[in-house]
Amino acid sequence: MNWLDYKNFEPHEFDCKHSGENKMRPEFMQKLQDLRDKFGKPMPINSGYRSPEHPIEARKTKPGKHAEGIAADIGVRGADALKLISLALELGFTGIGVAQKGDSRFIHLDISTDANRPTIWSY
Repeated sequence: MNWLDYKNFEPHEFDCKHSGENKMRPEFMQKLQDLRDKFGKPMPINSGYRSPEHPIEARKTKPGKHAEGIAADIGVRGADALKLISLALELGFTGIGVAQKGDSRFIHLDISTDANRPTIWSY
């Protein structure tokens, strides 16, 4: 993958915090860059790729979308969270998770093609 195609993101932002691996998929990164272009503000990456051995993924019956390289959690809150969700829907993100309570506020975005998509949920 050519990280130069994603001018607002650096590979290290997406590295697994457990293993250091980074298996983000280009189709997701392009959609994320398109979102960043429309959003017009920085989008801090709280979590990008997670290896299947990452503690969060290991607790699951089957590793999730982060382990497939097609998901990221964006640190955003308030009116910016609403704007980000609106633009993500417009651009065709199929999974949107909303965590907007407490200190750890973020929006999960993914491009899964699972049968139950599109979907939105809260944490």
